[in-house]
Amino acid sequence: MRLVWASVSSVEGDAGDIQQLSVALDDQSAGFAVNYVALAGRCAEGDRVLLNTTAVGLGLGTGGKHFVVSRLGEGTGVVLDAPADGHIMKLRYTPLQIDVLAVESQESEHHAVMKDAVSLDGMPVVCCGLHSQVPLVAASIKAAAPEQRIAYCMTDEAALALGLSDLIRASVDAGLVDLTITCGQAFGGQMEAVNLHSGLLAARHVGGADVAIVAIGPGVVGTATPFGHGGVCQGSAINAVSVLGGVPVACLRVSFADARTRHRGVSHHTLAALSQIALAPARVALPSLPEEMSDAIESALAQSGVWSLHERAQSSAGRVAPPDMRGIEVRTMGRGFRDDPAFFAAAYAAGDIASGIARSVL
Repeated sequence: MRLVWASVSSVEGDAGDIQQLSVALDDQSAGFAVNYVALAGRCAEGDRVLLNTTAVGLGLGTGGKHFVVSRLGEGTGVVLDAPADGHIMKLRYTPLQIDVLAVESQESEHHAVMKDAVSLDGMPVVCCGLHSQVPLVAASIKAAAPEQRIAYCMTDEAALALGLSDLIRASVDAGLVDLTITCGQAFGGQMEAVNLHSGLLAARHVGGADVAIVAIGPGVVGTATPFGHGGVCQGSAINAVSVLGGVPVACLRVSFADARTRHRGVSHHTLAALSQIALAPARVALPSLPEEMSDAIESALAQSGVWSLHERAQSSAGRVAPPDMRGIEVRTMGRGFRDDPAFFAAAYAAGDIASGIARSVL
């Protein structure tokens, strides 16, 4: 870890819960920093801030930014005083632990509902492996059934602060996502939940969701090893949905543009999640792609043993026009729709299948 004092040169962006700052560091470098207002308070030009510069020093991708650890106060002795109404802590036992009002907590107005909530009552839940799949799945659902209410449950295997995601902010503003719930150590959603199980139950019984989407935040971890990656959370999500009486729908991570062999066709992240982590069956959403691509996907799924547990769910996505993204541009690993249409089609397929299941449940 590396911590460096800096001065705020200017506030480049302010989305309410997150600020983008231009900073001049005391080590004579300059750069940009992210400030989570809930953790350090709101910054202004000229403020002195302590930055965590570790990720920039390592040259990381999504996580390669400076982050504000604390802000020098104005002589009052109290830098931030913004108590929540609840007693549940997130980022527990770290210097930045934050108190939140969890939806299932005794202090919550929803506690009585959550105390009796034990089943999803057949609600479909799309289990994703990447954050960028969320708005694609949501757009597909809304295109098929605009009235269906969608909740996004963000897990804590990647970025912990929901505010970091411009995609989710835009999706909420555009009406693609109706409710956000941060689960586990993740924080900043419209609702906070102690874990994914409670988050899903809250989506259904408090949020009135017809469909839920489960995915990590921005910044998937990968080590080119069988289980050392964020994709395993997809299998865990399938298990949670099944235990709670929902219908898990698996969103395939597919690419025919990725230069890395382990992510071409069906990503090894997805294969591990479906064939070795998931213990319960899911509907695996299959897009309609050119024969060569479809054959490669089928071969990968069959060889990994996916069909010994899971069920095929064929969608016309990929053969029909893509859904309206309502002005939101999604890129995955730097690639857009034209660069990697199979990736997008697979996510659209998952939304299409989930929406159909929701209609049958309703």
